[in-house]
Amino acid sequence: MSGTGRWASVVVVLGLLLGAMVGAASAADSPTVRLSASQAGTGGSVTVTGSGWRPRTLLMLLVCGQAVPSTGVRGGTNSCANADGRAVTTDAEGSFRRKLPVAEPPVPCPCVVHVATATGPKEEADAVFQVAGHAVEPLPAEPLGGRLSVLTDTRLDGSDGLLTWFGAPAQRTLVFTVGNVGTTPVRDPVFQVGTSHGVFAPQWEEQRWRGTIRPGAKARIELPVELAAGAHGAYTVSLKYGGRVLAEQPWDVGRPWGVTLFWILTAIVVPAALFRAGMAVVDRVRPRRTARRPQPALHLPLFRPRAQARHSSHPSSALPWFTPDRDPGTAGRRLSAPRDDSPTSPATPTRKGPP
Repeated sequence: MSGTGRWASVVVVLGLLLGAMVGAASAADSPTVRLSASQAGTGGSVTVTGSGWRPRTLLMLLVCGQAVPSTGVRGGTNSCANADGRAVTTDAEGSFRRKLPVAEPPVPCPCVVHVATATGPKEEADAVFQVAGHAVEPLPAEPLGGRLSVLTDTRLDGSDGLLTWFGAPAQRTLVFTVGNVGTTPVRDPVFQVGTSHGVFAPQWEEQRWRGTIRPGAKARIELPVELAAGAHGAYTVSLKYGGRVLAEQPWDVGRPWGVTLFWILTAIVVPAALFRAGMAVVDRVRPRRTARRPQPALHLPLFRPRAQARHSSHPSSALPWFTPDRDPGTAGRRLSAPRDDSPTSPATPTRKGPP
């Protein structure tokens, strides 16, 4: 064998080994379900264990009819005993163990124990189980003719606006592509769109798509989805056609914090407004006090203006019998009595003396 052929053989062997390792890893990572018993009667119980699930994930355990692990559950959760289902949360390694009561599903067997995620990306697994005493019938044949199948992953288009922040209904558009894998055209198909919150069953709503999908053709379909006002939390949007669930899409709806802010402001503003109105009423109804007369200002006798002192004092008069002598050097001049500085004091009369 030449060197080139030898290397080609080595590459082929390595490729096969790598493919086997990847397949084994994917099989090990896929979720699995095991039962403690393959058959039990109504009123009994069966222990369900699982591994390979996402850590810390909420799961729903149900007994369902008209189902086999290879084809899934016909009719979705409508074929399961929902009232007797149980919820369980996986541990840090993605494993769980839970006891499930046995109940008769609303449809005949073949039956399975159906385990599916309640939140987040969809994952499910089934284990064959026989309900003792329950009717067993063959699975109904699928209708011939046109059959639709989802070709691509579904998605939700749209975003929340300001009104949604204040509690308005959240709206999205479910977008998906379907193909007709049947032998006849499908005209105006009627889809069922359901929304579920947590572990509750979906609420279905029929929506008709106008158009014709010929055999082997595909079509892009958009259907509106709307939640109730004030809805928030983890929701799941499901698409069903012909009694089969075609796709599921998780939807995380934010809390309407605007409503909380509104009530907080109301609790602050309304009491303040009532208080102000009450104070205004009290100001109007209470009696008014009589105005007091202004009291005259008190003047202390410690200080008296100089002018007032001069006016109030008696003017000093010169002695009538005293007349100053004339200075010989001032002959011809008339000497007068000293004059008071006050402009209001009377002039002092002068009197001539004896020669």
